[in-house]
Amino acid sequence: MIETTSFQPDWISAPGETIEDLLDEKGWSKAEFAQRIGFTTKHVNELVKGRASISAATAERLSRVLGSTPDFWLVRDAQYQAALEGRRAIEAAKQDAGWLDELPLRWMRKEGWVETFRNKGAQVLECCRFFGVVGVDAWRAKYEAPLTAFRASEKFEKKIGAVAAWLREGERRATEMRCRPYNAQRFKAALKEFRAMTNETDPDVFVPKLLEDCAACGVAVVFASAPTGCPASGATRWLATDRAMLLLSLHHRSNDHLWFTFFHEAGHLLLHGKRMMFIEGFDGLDGDQEEEANQFARDLLIPPPAAKRLTKLSACRLSKEEVRAFAQEVGVAPGIVVGRLQRDRLLPWSHMNDLKVRYSLS
Repeated sequence: MIETTSFQPDWISAPGETIEDLLDEKGWSKAEFAQRIGFTTKHVNELVKGRASISAATAERLSRVLGSTPDFWLVRDAQYQAALEGRRAIEAAKQDAGWLDELPLRWMRKEGWVETFRNKGAQVLECCRFFGVVGVDAWRAKYEAPLTAFRASEKFEKKIGAVAAWLREGERRATEMRCRPYNAQRFKAALKEFRAMTNETDPDVFVPKLLEDCAACGVAVVFASAPTGCPASGATRWLATDRAMLLLSLHHRSNDHLWFTFFHEAGHLLLHGKRMMFIEGFDGLDGDQEEEANQFARDLLIPPPAAKRLTKLSACRLSKEEVRAFAQEVGVAPGIVVGRLQRDRLLPWSHMNDLKVRYSLS
């Protein structure tokens, strides 16, 4: 991949340079210009050096004496003031350059989430724009503080910056999606139809349908790969009272894991409060809610009566043909049945994994 770096000129052109160019064209001295425009020579010097801003009244005078429109002069000055403020902001942001080490910056650049800047201060501001915060202190309050409540499994290394970046990318995409207002009953009814999608092996077929149908219920489903340091497989967050985000990371690309995570997160949306945020793969503050979401996903994928029969059948060492027959009877993919048997410790994790489908999603 060729990495591009955003160009940032280190020069700023003040409106006074335009004034001086026009004076040279007309052959006027500053003293004559001061007489024509009705300002003192001192004030003209301040204008030319960029130390005096251009007000609406000044813009009107400049228009009459030097030409162009008042809007031209107002915009010219506004651009200059914005450039000055931008330079000051970049210099101030350099003191927070250490924050960049907390973020998966290389990943964020590779994925196109942020642009690349050589200037550390400019890179800090670019990352602030990505997160939608005014500065690092605001980022810590919005993302770092809430995420410290989640503990990752000992199997994985958790980096707050990586988790925050993944969640933010999900928020950005979910906000851009067109969704109808959230309707719990419609979403619950749609979930039963989604079970049949587990039999589809091609993500190019089921993903667009899944996104469209969920959006019609007020749920923005986002698939976003997670950077190293973010072991989450799924997350839910309410972006507004009538819009929910359901984020999937694709850490595990097998169909049993993807669909269980999807229904698990859907369970959080239906069962738990709108002020809560849930991240699959982390231990939150309420283990009961995680277990409720697990049970919701288990029962929806394989209803309890069918699950009891599956338990009895597994005592006789199910064959692959029997697993396929049971899956067809229940209406889900064989890989879903294998995953259930493995989670219930009725089948070793090393057995029948060839019945699972490995997704390749772009």
